[in-house]
Amino acid sequence: MNRTERFYQIDRLLHERRVVPLDVFLAELEVSRATFKRDLEYLRERLHAPIVWDREAGGYRFEQQGSAGPAYALPGLWFSAGELYALLAAQKLLADIEPGILAPHIAPLQARLMALLETSGHAAAEISHRVRLVSIARRPVEPRFFAEVALALLERQRIEIAAWNRGRDEVNVRVVSPQRLVHYRDNWYLDAWCHWRQALRSFGLDTIRSAKRLSQRAKEVAAKTLDAHFATAYGIFAGRPKAWAVLRFSPERARWVASECWHAQQESEWLPDGGYRLKVPYSDERELIMDILRHGQHVVVEAPRSLRRRVAEEIAALSKLYGLAEAR
Repeated sequence: MNRTERFYQIDRLLHERRVVPLDVFLAELEVSRATFKRDLEYLRERLHAPIVWDREAGGYRFEQQGSAGPAYALPGLWFSAGELYALLAAQKLLADIEPGILAPHIAPLQARLMALLETSGHAAAEISHRVRLVSIARRPVEPRFFAEVALALLERQRIEIAAWNRGRDEVNVRVVSPQRLVHYRDNWYLDAWCHWRQALRSFGLDTIRSAKRLSQRAKEVAAKTLDAHFATAYGIFAGRPKAWAVLRFSPERARWVASECWHAQQESEWLPDGGYRLKVPYSDERELIMDILRHGQHVVVEAPRSLRRRVAEEIAALSKLYGLAEAR
C-alpha cells in the first residue's frame, strides 16, 4: 500500500469507527509506528486534518472543526497512485499537443497533481521526466486563434475565419458554426457548419489566418449527423464512403498491421500464407494512398481498380523521379 492509499485508509477508518486505537491503524495499514506517525503529521500539517489523540477513549478521532482556519478535505486523494499517474500523463499530453495554448489553465492543475504524486512516495519530477510523448509532423497553431475557436465552440457562437486553402493557395473568409475540435495525427481540426457553402466542412486550425467571434448563435448539428459525415470514411477527409479499399499485407508486415485500427468499421482476415487482408471505407483516396505507400512492397491494393491505378501511377511517378525506370 502506497502513501496515498494509506491516507485514504486513515480517513476511512476514522469516519467509520469514530475512535481508532493505534494498534488498529498499524494492523490495517501494515506499517511501522514511525511510518504512521509521519503520515499523521503530513495529514495534520499539510492537509489540515483535525486528527487528535483522545486519551480517555484510547484512540485517534476527528476533532470537530470550527469556522476558523483552512477546511480539511481529501478531494484528490480519492485517486489511487495509478490513477494519478494517468492524470499526469493526460496533463503532459495536453501540454505537449500544443505548448503555450493551454498552459495558463493547466498550471494550477499541474501543481495540484505534482503535490498529490509526491504523497504516493514517488518524485513527481522523476515521473514527469520518464513520461515522453513524441509528436511528428505537428503544424503549430497560433494560440490566439485556438482560443477564439475554442471559446466560440464552447459558448455556441458563430465565428468568422480567414482560412488558407493549401490546394489553391488562396485565403477565403467565411462564417462558420463550430461543432467539434478534433486532434488527429498530431494536428488540430475544426469540424463546422459553413454558412457560405451551406454544408459541413473541416478546417485545419494551422490554416487559420484570422478569427473573430460573432454575436449570432451557432447552428446546431446533431451528433449523429456529424458522425455520419466525418467518421464514416477513412482519415480526415469527410463524406460518405465511395468505395471500400481492399489491401493485402505480407506475412512480415501483417504482424504489425493486424494490431492497428485503420477505421472503426474496418473488416479483416488472416490469409493461409500468414498474410493479412484489410478492408476500409473511404471517400477521398489521398490520405489512404499515403498510408499504403509507407508500407512499400509489403502491401498490394486488390480493389477497387481506381485506387489500384492511382497507387500504380504514384509509384511510376516516384520511379521516374528517382530515375529508376532509366536504370533498368
